[in-house]
Formats: sequence, structure tokens, C-alpha cells
Amino acid sequence: MNQALWVAKTGLDAQQTRMSVVSNNLANTNTTGFKRDRANFEDLLYQQVRQPGGASSAQTQLPTGLQLGTGVRVVSTSKDFQQGNPQQTGRALDVMVNGRGFFEVLMPDGTSAYTRDGSFQINAQGELVTSSGFPVQPGIQVPEGAQSMTIGQDGTISMQMSGEGAGIEIGSLTVTDFINPAGLQARGENLYLETTASGPAQNGTPGLNGLGMIEQGSLEGSNVNVVEELVSMIETQRAYEMNAKAISTTDSMLGYLNNNV
Repeated sequence: MNQALWVAKTGLDAQQTRMSVVSNNLANTNTTGFKRDRANFEDLLYQQVRQPGGASSAQTQLPTGLQLGTGVRVVSTSKDFQQGNPQQTGRALDVMVNGRGFFEVLMPDGTSAYTRDGSFQINAQGELVTSSGFPVQPGIQVPEGAQSMTIGQDGTISMQMSGEGAGIEIGSLTVTDFINPAGLQARGENLYLETTASGPAQNGTPGLNGLGMIEQGSLEGSNVNVVEELVSMIETQRAYEMNAKAISTTDSMLGYLNNNV
């Protein structure tokens, strides 16, 4: 195969992958706590025809070499954990982390997952759970007869009980942080899993040691910038067209050789 055809083909593959990333960002514009992805590119191995610094004679060296690239690939996607815009809901069970950190939830297999989505609910057993029914950790049990819930910026949860003047404290929300949040594994359902790249989970009290504070009655919106993603889409489309044009041009050159040489 002509090398130019292969190089252009890798460009088409890479831009198609980038378009998938951009499309996923745009699809999650209204997803609570969603963090946008970015595709990272790297060039492929080079064919070393003439090595830089090689001897051109007994007394001289080549100042530059002859290196032919073999294309490009998407080496990784990385999450941008920049804070999303707060959305005021006024609902007592809606909370957001204003700053660094995640809420910890318990999965059915007993492992922990982490989320920025604080649109919590109360299940039939009175447990505080996510929209998918996963219990928040540490477990919060809402007693019967509770009339209102107040969640402080430090995560303290207090309830106003029916027939009682003073509120009672039923627990507190904690915040979990990671040395490298971009190393978390996204698994869908607004959840992330710990990996060796993210480092171990570090639980703490909201507002202390650099952790974000809890804001009741608000949800964190997606941090997707629609205008930026549309510009990225146009850039991707143009890059795809240029690689397709390189294939077409190379094909025309090969056709000329076949027909005229």
C-alpha cells in the first residue's frame, strides 16, 4: 500500500474518534455533574531513512535526518473536572459539591463508586440513595415522621420531626477526593470507579483540607461548553475532509502512473 494512503487513513480514524468524543459531550449537555472529555492525539512511529547526526563523511555529520511519519492515533481521552454551573432547584434532597470531591455510593456487589450527581432520593427503607437506587455512603437513614431536612455546608444532616420543636442530627455526608481525578474510570450512570491511576480514595469532611463544601437545594450542571464543542466539531469535520482529500489525491497520482507510465 502507498504510505500516503495509510497515513491519511490513520487521520480519518483519529478524527472519527474525536467526533465520537465531541458527540458524547454534546449529548450530555444537560446531564447532572457530567464532565466533558477531550481526545488526546499522538503521532505514530517514524521511519528513520537517514538518522540525524549520522556521518556524511569522515569529518562531517548530518545536521538533520530523513524521518517519515506513519500517521496519528488517539492515545487517550481525559476528563475535564472543571466545576459546572450551579442549578438552583430548591429541593431539600438536591445537593452539590462546590469544589473538589465526590459523593461515595455503594454498588450492589459491595464495591464503592463515586459521583458528582447529588440528586438524591429516599427509598422504601428510608435510605438516602442516588437516582439509580444506590445507597449513599456513609449510610443515611431517614426516620419516619420527618417533615424537613437540612444539610449544612459541612455535610451535617438534621431533621425536623413531627411534633418536636428541635431538630435531630441523623448523620452527615462526606466527600471523597483523589490525587488524580482524571484517572478515574467512568462507568456510566454518572458514576466513576477508583483505579490505580486515580490513586486511593481519600474521605474527608466537606470544606476541610481543600475539599468542596456542600450546597443544599442546588445541582451541579454539566461543564460542557456547547459553543466550544461546536467549534471542535467543525475543526474535526475539516480535518476529516483534508485526510479524505489526501486519499483522493494519492489515488489520482497512482492512477496517473498506471495509465501513463
